[in-house]
Amino acid sequence: MTDDRRLIADTLAGRTAAYGELVRKYQDRVFNLAARILGNPEDAADAAQDAFLHAYQALPNFKGDSEFFTWLYRIAFNAAVSQKRKRRPVARLEAGGDGGAAEPADPASIDPPPPAVERAEETAKLSATLARLSPDHRAVLVLKDIDGLMYEEIAVVVGVPVGTVRSRIHRARLELRGLLEADG
Repeated sequence: MTDDRRLIADTLAGRTAAYGELVRKYQDRVFNLAARILGNPEDAADAAQDAFLHAYQALPNFKGDSEFFTWLYRIAFNAAVSQKRKRRPVARLEAGGDGGAAEPADPASIDPPPPAVERAEETAKLSATLARLSPDHRAVLVLKDIDGLMYEEIAVVVGVPVGTVRSRIHRARLELRGLLEADG
């Protein structure tokens, strides 16, 4: 019996600390999935908490046809998508309410950023571009290229056939490449 299956059996037998072990084991991955879908750590934390609560309540229905993590990932994916649908756009006010534009800095007077800053900027740019993808494309791309799931696992998480997963990933990569090229 695998460790997850033992923990599930213990949880179902009333040892709730066993579920706490499952949460600790998978909390970072669930949070990261939600954060990539939602783009906001507070919303991601809420979605992750909802996912673990829902999984706990649904644990008696877990049949074991797939790995526990795949089942949990599906729940977390749905929780994040639900959270995103509930979220309303927020109007933001720019700092310095005078409405005037600041004078641009002379590029020659600015030292080049260190490599770590450049990597952080590239990561932020990629994240922002990922956020512009359609939800279906973003989901499969994150699951495959960032989380490293297999096509079959992605199909279970997203609830579509493997062939659809493959075509969505292909289209998502094309869409992402086009957006990155358009942004320079």
